[in-house]
Amino acid sequence: MSEHFRVRGGARLTGEVEVVGAKNSVLKLMAAALLAEGTTTITNCPEILDVPLMADVLRGLGCEVTVDGGTVLITTPAELSHRADFASMGKLRASVCVLGPLVGRCRRAVVALPGGDAIGSRPLDMHQNGLRQLGAHSEIEHGCVVAEAEGLHGAQIWLDFPSVGATENILMAAVMADGTTVIDNAAREPEIVDLCTMLQQMGARIEGAGTSTLTVHGVDTLHPTEHRVIGDRIVGATWAFAAAVTRGDVHVRGVNPHHLDLVLEKLRTAGAEITTFDDATEQGFRVVMDGRPKAVDFVTLPYPGFATDLQPFAVALAAVADGTSMITENVFEARFRFIEEMVRLGADARTDGHHAVIRGVERLSSAPVWASDIRAGAGLVLAGLCAEGITEVWDVFHIDRGYPLFVENLQKLGADVHRVSAPPER
Repeated sequence: MSEHFRVRGGARLTGEVEVVGAKNSVLKLMAAALLAEGTTTITNCPEILDVPLMADVLRGLGCEVTVDGGTVLITTPAELSHRADFASMGKLRASVCVLGPLVGRCRRAVVALPGGDAIGSRPLDMHQNGLRQLGAHSEIEHGCVVAEAEGLHGAQIWLDFPSVGATENILMAAVMADGTTVIDNAAREPEIVDLCTMLQQMGARIEGAGTSTLTVHGVDTLHPTEHRVIGDRIVGATWAFAAAVTRGDVHVRGVNPHHLDLVLEKLRTAGAEITTFDDATEQGFRVVMDGRPKAVDFVTLPYPGFATDLQPFAVALAAVADGTSMITENVFEARFRFIEEMVRLGADARTDGHHAVIRGVERLSSAPVWASDIRAGAGLVLAGLCAEGITEVWDVFHIDRGYPLFVENLQKLGADVHRVSAPPER
């Protein structure tokens, strides 16, 4: 039997929703625990499928891992295995982030090429080039990244693109290299800052977190720590778009609104009323959309630009907006696969290369659709909320990888959405 979400359109979402820790941060923080012998505690973890999958990766390297609700305890041994096998690595892309810590701590790593979402090519060239500049030999052999170094030394490293994954792997190797490493054109995402904060708590010496230049002064050893994961800005933005497309009123708690400045400004341009909260008592925002949203153009770029993860929600908004929108995808070339499913729902959309032109319609129509990745799946559910009749969204295991209590939170906001087990009919 295969699970799908059954979505009845027409509801106006209203109420409050709580955002927990960021998926794009917690998995890298779990990998960073490999750098220090002893027990590291990570709190505010999202209860999503990817967390136990990453726990399996760490167990395969010799760690003891306990996942208890929103808390993950990782006990790292004095002697780590340096081999991350296919069985655990093939299930999620983020598992490649164990490469940097293994090279930093063990001076060698054999890491199976990872799996994950079908959103386009994400080569590991920059990861490997960065490790080579730190003194490691790195090649692809028999489906694995193989890296080895007698010793690591500081280096001046320029990234051709501000890749989040490459920045993280190079950073986690460099914290235990001899001398000083400078990473130029580094990724600036809040999740990078969160990783830097945890590494600093472990004893790393890092300067420039949140800027395009990271300076890392290598240390001999790190120690375990306790760290709270930042709120998930992508999940927070999902609820913001859900309010906008259903002409709703949603108060989102638990996420720094400044991590979504551009997103919230785009929704203001579309006609939403936005209120932000950022003080000692609350972090979050409220989105109120009283009428039909106005068409807005979106261009995906590395942070602080509009995140590629949010592109499906921009498409869903454009599909029901008043006017014509252009969506430009600059990060992952296959992300427009999502639009094929939106057309099933009645969206008036055309793609040309990395551009999509979408003419908004007053109402979408229901149909069976299939999720190709986490955000595409969530975007299809949002579109289903704006469709006449009942929409079935299949392959929802993707959504479960990125959203804790997705159906439950939608129901709490007034959506008619249910998880159903039944054989798919294609």
